[in-house]
Amino acid sequence: MNIDRRQLSPAEQLLWGYGVTDPSHIDLVAIANDKGAEVKFRPLGGCEARLVARGDSAIISVSSTSSQGRQRFSLAHELAHWICDRDRGVFLCAKEDIGPQNSEAKSVEGHANNYASQLILPTYLVDPWLKGRRANLDVANQLSKEFSCSLTAAAIKLVKQYSAPACLACHSNRGLVWHQRSLSFPSDFYVIGQVHHDTVAFEMLFGVGGGITRPKAEPANRWISGPQTYRLEVIAQTVKLPDSTVLTMISLNQ
Repeated sequence: MNIDRRQLSPAEQLLWGYGVTDPSHIDLVAIANDKGAEVKFRPLGGCEARLVARGDSAIISVSSTSSQGRQRFSLAHELAHWICDRDRGVFLCAKEDIGPQNSEAKSVEGHANNYASQLILPTYLVDPWLKGRRANLDVANQLSKEFSCSLTAAAIKLVKQYSAPACLACHSNRGLVWHQRSLSFPSDFYVIGQVHHDTVAFEMLFGVGGGITRPKAEPANRWISGPQTYRLEVIAQTVKLPDSTVLTMISLNQ
């Protein structure tokens, strides 16, 4: 594998230094141990993960009741704190602090999320894997299995790396929770706050349906607002997440 190390993020440089050339090589527990941090999976009250540091050693505790994908991201998040923020001492990270959807926030937690995303889904491995594939939730699901991460983390990475206009939107029954755009998604288009009643996503959100829907062509103005969107069409695909929100991949049908 021919890699220009100067183009790698700090997290990717760490992985490359450990000889990671395949997703199966990303052993976060082994990396943590090598960096002086012991990892424990146990019930935690009020937080998803915890870092307690003392000198050159630390203990990272991860909630044993969370899903495997969630545990993996939480571990990567605390490992990021240990590597980048160890002088700050103790971190108690709640569910709201940890997640790839918060990786662009200008904060210590946002930086840790971005570092964690690159530890789990390093761009130098993801980009070759994505080559020739389209942006949809079926591909995101395959990516999540290949890299042992959550569907949400995989879908966010897919959209960030996708060259064509696409957007990822997460809605609860109260409205839009968060969204992520590809770089080419028009800046004057905005995701609509409430799920449209004529979409399968609406049925999933307020009904009992689950699983991943098939990609479906729909009027763009069911999902986005902006100039001339009533003339456009999108391809939408939705999945219901464990927290009862719905995640939708929206691609402009060009």
